[in-house]
Amino acid sequence: MRLLRSTDLALRLLMRLAVADGSSPTTREVAADMDVPYTHAAKVVAELQHLGLVDARRGRGGGLTLTERGRTASVGALVRTFEGDGDVVDCEGATPCPLNSGCRLRGALRRAQEAFFASLDPVTVADIVAEPTGALLLGISKGPGAD
Repeated sequence: MRLLRSTDLALRLLMRLAVADGSSPTTREVAADMDVPYTHAAKVVAELQHLGLVDARRGRGGGLTLTERGRTASVGALVRTFEGDGDVVDCEGATPCPLNSGCRLRGALRRAQEAFFASLDPVTVADIVAEPTGALLLGISKGPGAD
């Protein structure tokens, strides 16, 4: 299973904000730090804000901050939210699979997908930024030319 780009970015953004150490980076700064398009980062920030995981303030003195809910959020729940309820395989697409009515693979893949999510359920954002990850995140979040 491969995560969607938006899921990956959401997790990395939350990790980045978890080690922000009192600073409030802007969406542009975070996008530059992560080398992703600003528009993509802005969409992910909007979803994280809607979920109550990130506070985003505009204007002078604005920026992004991780909420307490964001710090304690389950990684499994986040991945489920961003990935959606879709199956790992598309059995009913434009050309439906001829095995669809009697195939056991779809159910097995669904159970494997749920086991993947369940293994991430007890893991929180705070857990995934514990040392040594936190120090590494701080090192890459300074951006080019910053000292």
